[in-house]
Amino acid sequence: MDEELKKSIVKTGTTTLGLVCKDGIILAADKRATFGGLFISHKRIDKLLPITDKVYVTTAGSVADIQLMIKLTKAEIRLKILRTKMEPSIKEIASLFGMLVYENIRKFSPILGITAFLIGGVDNKGFWLFDIGPDGSALERKDFVSTGSGSVVAYGVLEDSYREGLSIDDGVKLAVKSINAAMQRDTPTGSGIDVVVIDKNGARKVIEEEVKQVFIKK
Repeated sequence: MDEELKKSIVKTGTTTLGLVCKDGIILAADKRATFGGLFISHKRIDKLLPITDKVYVTTAGSVADIQLMIKLTKAEIRLKILRTKMEPSIKEIASLFGMLVYENIRKFSPILGITAFLIGGVDNKGFWLFDIGPDGSALERKDFVSTGSGSVVAYGVLEDSYREGLSIDDGVKLAVKSINAAMQRDTPTGSGIDVVVIDKNGARKVIEEEVKQVFIKK
């Protein structure tokens, strides 16, 4: 990874994470968007986006490039379903994201297109969590993963508190606790927390009131 890319990743202000639980996947992210790492350009941005009713992604990086990657992925998935009458597996979706990100970061442009995604989903083979790096790498995660400028703080909480076989409820609490810790120390991370639960019934967003209850019960 070249030095220009490394510097750009450090300036990407956000904190996102994914957790593997006993009965599903938890994705979480803050809601703050920054420009240049210091100016808060948006306080209610949605960094958890649906790909299908069973797959969500967390997003980090350049907003325009993120939107392009999402549109292209959704279009390719719709084409596959039309052609084959079958839904793609989570591994296929992760591979598609990786390919698109790889092509995007290497295109000839005066503006470097930085994007990073965490993919959580369920298919007929089980629950899956993938980390799509800014370089286009696609890696499956068996426990947890965090991205963004606040990930160093979030990892401290995750390393200390994550246990294999976590319940969905405990996974949500740990995800909120980890993002909240990052919000306390990382300036580009903040303005709220979004959480998505992916289980055998599909994907659903945890409502804001449920997230607030985690803080009340602390």
